[in-house]
Amino acid sequence: MSTPSVPLTKSFAQELDANDPLASYRDEFYLLPSIYLDGNSLGLMSRRAESSLQELIDSWKALGIEGWTTGKHPWFFLSEKLGEMSAPLVGADPDEVIVTGSTTLNLHQLAATFYRPEGNKTKIIATDLDFPTDIYALQSQIKLKGLDPDEQLILVASRDGRMMEEEDIIAAMTEEVALVVLPTVLYRSGQLLDIERLTKAAHERGIMIGFDGCHSVGAIPHEFSKWEVDFAYWCNYKYVNAGPGGVGSIYVNRKHFGTVPGLAGWYSSRKDKQFDMEHMLTVAESAGAYQTGTPHIFSVAPLIGSLEMFQEVTVEKLREKSLKITRYMMDLIESELAGMGFSLANPVEDDRRGGHVSLEHEEAVRICRALKEAGVIPDFRAPNIIRLAPVAFYTTYTEVWESVQILKTIMLEKTYEKFENKRGVVA
Repeated sequence: MSTPSVPLTKSFAQELDANDPLASYRDEFYLLPSIYLDGNSLGLMSRRAESSLQELIDSWKALGIEGWTTGKHPWFFLSEKLGEMSAPLVGADPDEVIVTGSTTLNLHQLAATFYRPEGNKTKIIATDLDFPTDIYALQSQIKLKGLDPDEQLILVASRDGRMMEEEDIIAAMTEEVALVVLPTVLYRSGQLLDIERLTKAAHERGIMIGFDGCHSVGAIPHEFSKWEVDFAYWCNYKYVNAGPGGVGSIYVNRKHFGTVPGLAGWYSSRKDKQFDMEHMLTVAESAGAYQTGTPHIFSVAPLIGSLEMFQEVTVEKLREKSLKITRYMMDLIESELAGMGFSLANPVEDDRRGGHVSLEHEEAVRICRALKEAGVIPDFRAPNIIRLAPVAFYTTYTEVWESVQILKTIMLEKTYEKFENKRGVVA
């Protein structure tokens, strides 16, 4: 066993909390009675998100239809404003990001726009570890082009069932490939892919490339514009704390501005032309072109308050704490849970690790149920993964220490054995 990087006592965890420069932001959130380690699935509600939602509700009450162009947050321009606020999270120019749609709808939009099979260049690359919705959407887009997904969708295989090797993905980038769509972070293992390297390799081969940022945006800084990523999409309800089903986001590199969206709607229009009501679309010269319909005002509203905190803290500082607290959790797991059947499924290197710790265990389902009963909220992913996400905004080092002690007790006392080995409908 390797030597821990820090002392593993509760008093040291409390010392880390006392010196945490982000500690005050914990008070910004509505905390649960349990230790919440599921922020990589749904972030906790902040007081500012609640306040901005109430502000938008009040604007409807006070302004009626005038709320579209007047008030503190005019609704007509809100998606663009939130895109501008989101841009620093991914290293983009303000007009390269738009808040709109959902993860799957946004992938459909981007694939409909940028997947252009021609001649023998017809294939799409993804991986066999991708989140299912991405695969379903890509299969659908291939079918809509009159092609066979079994022939045209290349799923690069993982060597170990946990992680991907960039070399394997690059090797699959043949002259037959038209598009590559990859996760920034693998949702099970938490592996952070080398986005810059993969983008460069794709472009050297004349291939368009886009990324699913659901498991990284808000936790990991990116430089999408600098790296010349063609497009990206992500949800905002995980690390960005926009609320359940919160509206997603799209990034499109400015070199593609002016491209007619594959799924056009009246919100694809240039703002000053939209209400001319012409049947000829004047495409917005920004990521706003990839909107389709009217924004869901009350669903984007919590994002206002949430993004204000990101502007104050910066994603770089959040990443600094995230790396430190996940390292602390891994050290505790290695020390306290040795010999209990656990394996770390996530990368240990800082430059390859996302925002959560991933544990494999053959009893993962029952262990997760025992953790919840004992006051720790984890996240299960089939077939045998326990995901634990100490979120930089609101998780303390003491909570991490306590959660590992609770897990140790569960294993020593075998309290998980009283539960049925069956996941809930929502895992």
